[in-house]
Amino acid sequence: MRYNNNSTEALFLLVRAGLFGRTVGAGSALLAGVDWAEVYKLAKEQSVVGLVAGGIETLLRDAPPDNDTRLVPKEWAKKFASSTMRLEQRNMNMNRFVAQLIVRMKKRDIHTFLLKGQGVAQCYEKPLWRTCGDVDLLVWGDNYQKAKDFLGPYASSSGKEHPYKKHFGLTIGGWTVELHGNLRCGYSARIDKALDIICAEAFSGENVTSWMDEGVEVPILGREDNVLYVFVHFMNHFYKGGVGIRQVCDWSRLLWTYRDALDRSMLESRLKDIGLTSEWRAFGAYAVEYLGMPREAMPFYADDKKWRRKARRIQQFILMTGNMGHNRNMDYNKLPFLKRKMKSTTQRIGDLANHIMIFPLDTVRFLPGIFINGLRQK
Repeated sequence: MRYNNNSTEALFLLVRAGLFGRTVGAGSALLAGVDWAEVYKLAKEQSVVGLVAGGIETLLRDAPPDNDTRLVPKEWAKKFASSTMRLEQRNMNMNRFVAQLIVRMKKRDIHTFLLKGQGVAQCYEKPLWRTCGDVDLLVWGDNYQKAKDFLGPYASSSGKEHPYKKHFGLTIGGWTVELHGNLRCGYSARIDKALDIICAEAFSGENVTSWMDEGVEVPILGREDNVLYVFVHFMNHFYKGGVGIRQVCDWSRLLWTYRDALDRSMLESRLKDIGLTSEWRAFGAYAVEYLGMPREAMPFYADDKKWRRKARRIQQFILMTGNMGHNRNMDYNKLPFLKRKMKSTTQRIGDLANHIMIFPLDTVRFLPGIFINGLRQK
């Protein structure tokens, strides 16, 4: 999917302003033929409407008092603000749901951790302006079956269980709840082994944090484990179908929030163990170049043309696939089984051809796992 370059540039400028308060180049970027309908559409596709609204607010706040030039048209500033108000309400409703769910599960001695989502949102300047998605719960060991037994009767619908990942999705009260019996992604046994260690650490209480949600303490993975899991998770989507701006923003905000507390030597050791150091450096360059991440807060950042070149290819892939591949998968579930398989296989072959230009060795290394696990799923 092609976009007006000026509109794409405007979108990313506003994301940088909303994410890290970066407003360099605003005057020239937002006055040169921007199609604001396209900016809004792209922001929705990438699930960053709230971030863009935050960027608009930052621009208005930082503009000189005698500057009569409106960098963002009034009607579009209002449209982003209106969408963000609805987003705030949805986030408050989700936070209330999460708090109630955690309390009920604790009463039944079901030990759980909140993954990604609302927990990561707390690392943003305005958590309620982050687009919310599913409620992902890590329920390791016996907790997985207990959670299924407890929540099943309350579900209006449920998905197909993935035995290897121990993944089970339910719809409860209009919210999608994803139960994870482990953190495995299924594209590398080496990575899955490291994720099993993170599970063991969390449930032994070795490396944990928490979030106070309406007076309820919600357990969250420890800092290093959280950063690593969020990274590995969006790399899973990158290799299997598409990654979006929001996923990289989440990772960047985690790193920014924990910048003075992270055990970098531990993080570096684990990255080497799972073999994703190149991916980390490339997406680190992407976060710095396109999202305004301060270089000093990005562990293992390398200011090198090699990584900036990879970052440009990542940008092209993100714009093509949308938020986690949604640009091209809107009608996927309506297709017959065989057509779904043919479409997904064709897409994956095309993606792998693209990825081999960015991460040649790892694309080949992950190929068997990607296809085997793809065949296991519907």
